[in-house]
Amino acid sequence: MTLRVLHPVPAPASGAGAEGHVAAELGTVVEADTDEGRARLRELYAPPAADWLRLNLITAVSGDAAGEDGTSDTLSNADDRAVLAAIRDLADGVLVGAASVRAEGYRVPRSAQLVVLTASGDLSGHRMDPERADRVVVVCPAAAVDRVTETLGPDVAARAAVLVVDDDDGQVAMATLVDRLRSHGLRSLVCEGGPSLAGQLLHDGLVDELCLSTSPVVIGSGLPVFGRERFDPSRLSLSQLMMDDQSALYARWLVADGPATRR
Repeated sequence: MTLRVLHPVPAPASGAGAEGHVAAELGTVVEADTDEGRARLRELYAPPAADWLRLNLITAVSGDAAGEDGTSDTLSNADDRAVLAAIRDLADGVLVGAASVRAEGYRVPRSAQLVVLTASGDLSGHRMDPERADRVVVVCPAAAVDRVTETLGPDVAARAAVLVVDDDDGQVAMATLVDRLRSHGLRSLVCEGGPSLAGQLLHDGLVDELCLSTSPVVIGSGLPVFGRERFDPSRLSLSQLMMDDQSALYARWLVADGPATRR
């Protein structure tokens, strides 16, 4: 499990003499399966502000969000999972849509809270551990609360938090979602999809950063990584790029006109 830096990583701008320095030189090697390497990944992926919303997604070279099994699992590998773990460790909340919970069997992260957005309240088939359910947050319209309670099951529902938000004909506005989570104390957020949710956040101009893993495969899964949502272009700047031994790429893209630039 070896990652190699292909693009120099700039040091944080604060601090005397920091300007012009780099946090990781070109060619720096990170052994992702060691304690030192895992700590290094957390340094390299640290968000630059307390209020930060990043997307963390994996795609095939063809732009597909699903591999041959119909999920993202067959696009991923051990290095990708190490990067995923580092990003989750740095977040207050891991945001996913209910469809991803049903399709991919999401489990509660080891430190961050798992935030699930659902319009219908249908979380049937979830694999959330009741012992960790105190770190589950479900966001839904008022009309979906009963269905959430039913499909979570009594053990998880008894410990999970349900945040009710205003909706428009069953649909939750993305700005309303983010504001509600921030008021709940979840300031640093990472959205892991699905594609539709990621596309909506981009459409509404709420994303600060895109962490994109690119698996070295082409496939016609029919599931675009940003869904089918149409949105205006946003300019990105590459702040970090690594490659593993299997030629998978791991990029950090800052959104030039993202929320951080408007604060």
